[in-house]
Amino acid sequence: METDLILASVFAGLLLAIIEGIKPGPLLTMVIRETLSGDLRSGLWTATAPIFTDGPLIIVSFFFASLIADNPGVLVTISILGAAFMLKMGIECFKIEPPSIAILLEPISSRRAFGRGVLTNLLNPNVYVFWFLIGGPIMAASVEAEPLAPIAYAVSFILCIILVKCAVAFMIYRLRDGMPIHIYKAVLAACGIAMILFAAGYLGFAWTQIQAI
Repeated sequence: METDLILASVFAGLLLAIIEGIKPGPLLTMVIRETLSGDLRSGLWTATAPIFTDGPLIIVSFFFASLIADNPGVLVTISILGAAFMLKMGIECFKIEPPSIAILLEPISSRRAFGRGVLTNLLNPNVYVFWFLIGGPIMAASVEAEPLAPIAYAVSFILCIILVKCAVAFMIYRLRDGMPIHIYKAVLAACGIAMILFAAGYLGFAWTQIQAI
């Protein structure tokens, strides 16, 4: 067993997960949005999306890393759908009101928040680009030297990125109750603007892929 290679894979997964976890992106924006508009459970469920999206993608990308590279049309479709979804979520951010005391006392279903988190990640073309063009080949290259290395990398990455985003959700939730209404709305507006910009970025990415076809 190549212990050094396994530890190096774990370290690489943790480091990349921390960077990706705190880096502004569609899923982090959705975590903040759901925590502010719902409750802590909504934010935490949204943060768990990678285990249901990246997990299967890691397995598929390990065996079919060249699939996306040879079919840019797949990324075009994902990007356009992602742009539409991000635009819808972004516009809604400007309509969300601070939850009233009555709403906060009601039990809140986190199912919809979780579904939006999964959709956000599934319709993010960057996730596919990373795992199919970068993560997949890296894991495939190390599997011959140590079969456990790619598993260690994938597991450490997914668990760490979920923990980082859960920490963000907890922090936002703790700050939420003391937020003045204008700050609350300003944060949501920033999320809305970010989502609209992500939508524009998705369309730009789709255009570059169309030109490559």
